[in-house]
Amino acid sequence: MIIIGVICLLLSVALLALFWNYLRLWFQAYVSNVPMNPFSLVGMSLRQVNPKTIVDAKIRAMQAGVGTDPTTGITTRRLEAHYLAGGNVPRVILAIIAAHRADIDLDFDRAAAIDLAGRDVLDAVQTSVNPKVIDCPDPANSPKTTLSAVAKNGVELKIRARVTVRTNLAQLIGGATEETIIARVGEGIITAIGSAADHLEVMENPDRISKAVLERGLDAHTAFEIVSIDIADIDIGEQIGARLQADQAEADTRKARALAEQRRADAIAHEQEMRAQVAANRAGVVLAEADVPRAMAEAFRQGNLQVSNASKNGAP
Repeated sequence: MIIIGVICLLLSVALLALFWNYLRLWFQAYVSNVPMNPFSLVGMSLRQVNPKTIVDAKIRAMQAGVGTDPTTGITTRRLEAHYLAGGNVPRVILAIIAAHRADIDLDFDRAAAIDLAGRDVLDAVQTSVNPKVIDCPDPANSPKTTLSAVAKNGVELKIRARVTVRTNLAQLIGGATEETIIARVGEGIITAIGSAADHLEVMENPDRISKAVLERGLDAHTAFEIVSIDIADIDIGEQIGARLQADQAEADTRKARALAEQRRADAIAHEQEMRAQVAANRAGVVLAEADVPRAMAEAFRQGNLQVSNASKNGAP
């Protein structure tokens, strides 16, 4: 009997040690007013799901007052499914809690979809609550620190802008990223400056550039909503117009010189052709003169040419 008692005690200790973690998690959920079946915790381990992650997520959601609807809220089955799909359950729950406190409409299905799409859903919610500032151009991804644009009078302006954006959760999946915002804003600033008649107009009223860029709706089909565009710095660069005119004048001079040289070469070639033609004509004349005596002799022999009597008698 003693041996049987010892064996039972050892089995009890082994079972207690085996299920201690599950009992501890169940008790933690129980005191947190989160109903949880202890056998479901064992089933999670069998399904390769970390039960502590699921329990902690349920407790956080319950304490924050989100996901209480059993049909559309944060249920154990949904949390397990998202975990098995490779999602980050803790960050999804934190994102839903942050959105709930900021009065942003974000349910579990949308948050899970954003997370599975590879986006940081918690950072997206935080950016939606606290807009962030993007430098244009981005010094981390671009070797240039300023945008270069030329007004109609040919003066170059170097501009650095700061774009304040917040996340558009409705278009976060499939929407364009920060790089697209930076490219569009840069294009809009260059276009606005290029349409200005004088660079002084831009320097005196830089807010016109910001308003003109904002009115173009550059945040369409992107994951962000542009809050504001501020011109942080503006400097005068080179006189591009004058330089282009000088380059054009030099190019025109070179072209004129080339044309003059071509005409000179053509004139020299034509002169040589004329000289050759004169020499050929002279040779023809010499040949013709050489044929005259021969023709006269032949005419005398044939009687076609006679000397007049006056010539024979020596008449004057």
